[in-house]
Amino acid sequence: MISFMSDYAQGAHPRMLQAIAAASYEHNECYLEDVHCVNAAKLIGQRLGKECFVTFMPTGTAANLAVIGHFLKPHQAVISADSGHISTNETGAIEATGHKVIACPSENGKLTVETIKKALADHWHVPYVVQPKMVYISQPTELSTLYSKAELTAISKLCREKSLYLYVDGARLGMALAAMQDELTLADLAELTDGFTIGGTKNGALFGEAVVIANLLLAEDFLFSVRQRGAMFARSSTLGIQFEEFFKDNLYVELGDHANRMAKLLKEGMVRSGFTLYPEPETNQLFVNLDNKLIERLSKDFTILIWQGGEATSLVRLTTSWATTEEDVRLFLAALA
Repeated sequence: MISFMSDYAQGAHPRMLQAIAAASYEHNECYLEDVHCVNAAKLIGQRLGKECFVTFMPTGTAANLAVIGHFLKPHQAVISADSGHISTNETGAIEATGHKVIACPSENGKLTVETIKKALADHWHVPYVVQPKMVYISQPTELSTLYSKAELTAISKLCREKSLYLYVDGARLGMALAAMQDELTLADLAELTDGFTIGGTKNGALFGEAVVIANLLLAEDFLFSVRQRGAMFARSSTLGIQFEEFFKDNLYVELGDHANRMAKLLKEGMVRSGFTLYPEPETNQLFVNLDNKLIERLSKDFTILIWQGGEATSLVRLTTSWATTEEDVRLFLAALA
């Protein structure tokens, strides 16, 4: 079976596995104090353009939970697009810790300045409604769209005017950086946000995310929050080793670029065959309505994700990854035709 189900359906990039295997007989410290986490944090720090706090966590949901739970007071809430991961696919993790997610209508998965202003107006500063204190966005979004640097700058400006924290979920940040190499950098994110994640799981790592806290006032005692939420990884050297591999050269962006290029090939072939994708994909996820009988036939040889099921047709998500090959794409397009 060829998988277009997700960008973590396949294993890890060989460099990750080789590096972990090579270090297996080392005697390392645990709980983020090992030399690999320390070195990986330095490598990331060199690209940030300012002093930031950098650490590592095993999963994206754990990272979101730790960051949001640490940044916010118990009565405070986080503003998110209605399609945002914390709003849809994290089993109410944020709300389970007492922080309301204010889910707002989105435009192709994106929040706008106007949408955020409305959310603030709907939750005026009185002690019988939750207090919005953070804006959460994903880059890229759950729908494969990208915030331009101008859009991020405008949201950042509003957040600072309204004393809101801005947090960026970068689960697929490698794809965003690859698609925006002439426009957006890690240093830009460090300048515009209070914190963000650098996703590894969806970009070739066996597991793991880096957490960057750009607002150092919010970094105080962060690791206590991580540990309290059960998200401090004991064998942390395996996290650090992988981010060393990502950032000792340009591997992180190269893997994201490969996933994007395979998605572009897939998109071009589907458009030639008469299919319409919506929204226009900017990274490695494609959304298309397919006849259910066609989906059934395709599913004999390919794994794909039904995003929204219907009686006759369904909205399908196709995702490419670091491991997708041109032959995989060719075979899928031939079956589709």
